[in-house]
Amino acid sequence: MSNNRGRGLQANALGTFDTVVMAVAGSAPAYSLAATTAVLVGAVGLASPAALLYCAIPMLGIALAFAQLSRIDVNAGASYSWVGRTLHPSLGFVSGWALVVSATIFMVAGSLPAGAMTLALFDERLADDTALATVVGAGWFLVMLGVVLGGARITVRAQLLMSGVELVLLTVFAALAVFHTGNARPFDWSWLGFGQFDGLSGFAAGALIAAFYYWGWDVTSNLSEETRNSRRTTGLAGLIGLGVVFLLFEVFTIAANVVLSSQQIARNGANVLAVLGEEIRPGWGGKLLVVAVMLSTIATLETTLIQVTRSLFAMGRDRTMPSVLGRVHRTWNTPWVAIVVVGAVALAMLVAANALGTVGEILSDAISAIGLQIAVYYGLAGLAAVVAYRKLLFTSVRHLVLGGLWPLFGSLFMFWIFVESLDELSGAAVTIGIGGLAVGLLPMFWYWHKGSDYYRPARLDATRTVEAEYVMDDRTAARSRVHEGLPTDF
Repeated sequence: MSNNRGRGLQANALGTFDTVVMAVAGSAPAYSLAATTAVLVGAVGLASPAALLYCAIPMLGIALAFAQLSRIDVNAGASYSWVGRTLHPSLGFVSGWALVVSATIFMVAGSLPAGAMTLALFDERLADDTALATVVGAGWFLVMLGVVLGGARITVRAQLLMSGVELVLLTVFAALAVFHTGNARPFDWSWLGFGQFDGLSGFAAGALIAAFYYWGWDVTSNLSEETRNSRRTTGLAGLIGLGVVFLLFEVFTIAANVVLSSQQIARNGANVLAVLGEEIRPGWGGKLLVVAVMLSTIATLETTLIQVTRSLFAMGRDRTMPSVLGRVHRTWNTPWVAIVVVGAVALAMLVAANALGTVGEILSDAISAIGLQIAVYYGLAGLAAVVAYRKLLFTSVRHLVLGGLWPLFGSLFMFWIFVESLDELSGAAVTIGIGGLAVGLLPMFWYWHKGSDYYRPARLDATRTVEAEYVMDDRTAARSRVHEGLPTDF
C-alpha cells in the first residue's frame, strides 16, 4: 500500500474524552435496548441478560485485538487494513466490505426508529405509520449527513450534546429501576446462567443478536487518523466504551425481565424502552426514555456514517474501490464523495424498505443480517491481531493473554455464532447478510485485476512497528488541515 502524502483527514481533531464519547455513542445504548430487546427476548426469552453477558467476554477479546492492532497501523480503514496486511488482502477487503454493507443496512434500521420515536413524542399512534416514520427518519439522516460532512470537530460536538443527555436519562432510570417495587416477576439468578437457552443453537442465535447490541464501539479505530496520540487513544476508548454500554445493557435487560411481561415486550417491538419507562414512572417516564432513544438513534446514525465513509475513504485511497471515494473536501477535510454516495444509497434503501413491512419487521431481519456481517469482520480482526503479534506472544503472560488467547477466543466465538445461527435465521435475514457480502466479490476481483497496490501489502509485524510514532502532537498544529502522510508502510 502506498504512503499517501497530500490532502487527507484532519489530524489531531479528537482527544481521549471525545473518542470515548464516540465509542459509547457508536454502540447506541438506548437505541440498542429499544430496537433489539424484543428481538433478543423472542430468540432467548428470559435468558437475554445471559446472552449479553456471555457475548461480552469474547467481544472484549475483539476490543483487545482492535487496541493491539491500532498500535501498529493507524488507518481509517481499520480491520480492512489490518486483516489485509496479516491474513490476506482478499480477506481484508471482505472485512472492510462487511462493515460497509452492515453500516449501510443500518442506515435503514436506524433511520426508521429515529422517525418513529420523534413521532411518538407527539402521538404514539403516528409512530406506527411506516411511511411517515420513513419521511421523518430520512430528515434526521440528512441532518446527520450534513454534520458528518462538516468535519470531525463539529461531529464530536454534536455527539457530546446528544450522548450526554442520553446517558444522563439512562443513568437516572437505571437507578429508578433498581428501586421499582411494582414487579411483574422477581429477579432470578438463572437469567444469567446457561439453563434458559434452547441448546447451543439457541445460545448462538442470542449471541448473534447480542453482537449487534455491542457493535459500534470500534468507530474509534475508523477515526484514528483524526485522533491525537491515536496509537494509544483509539484502543483505550473502545475498551472503555464497551465497558460502559455493557453495564447499561445488563441493568436495563434485567429491568425489562423484572418489570415487563413477555407479552408487553412482544407487543411493543421497537418501543420497549418507552414502555419500560412508563411502567417505572407513569406519565412522564415513557416520554423521557423516548427522548433518550431518539437522541441515541440519531447519534448512532452519525457514528455509523463515520465508520462507513472512513472505510470507503481508505478503500478509495488504496484504489480497491473507485479512487474518487478517497477525495477529501478542501475546507472540511472530510471524505465528501464517500459521504454523498453513502447518503444517496441509504436514502434509496430507506424508501425501498417502506414497501417491505412494518418498522418491527424491517428491524428484525436487518438486525440479524447485520449480526452475520459483524461476526465476519470482528472474527477476522481477532485473527489478525494474533498473527501480527505472533512473535511477541511468548515473551510475557500479558502478551500471551491480551494479544493472543483472548483475541483468538473472541475470533473463534464470532465465527462459531455465524455458522450456528444460519439455521435459526429467517431466509430474508440470511439472504441480506450473505448476499450483501457476496456482492463485494465483484469490486474485489475487478480492482485486484487492475493491480491495486493493496493486493501487494507490506506485512504487519508487531516486533518491527509497535514502537513507531504517528504524527507527534507537538509537530502538528492543533487545527492542522493537512494529511501528514500516515506511516502505513513500515
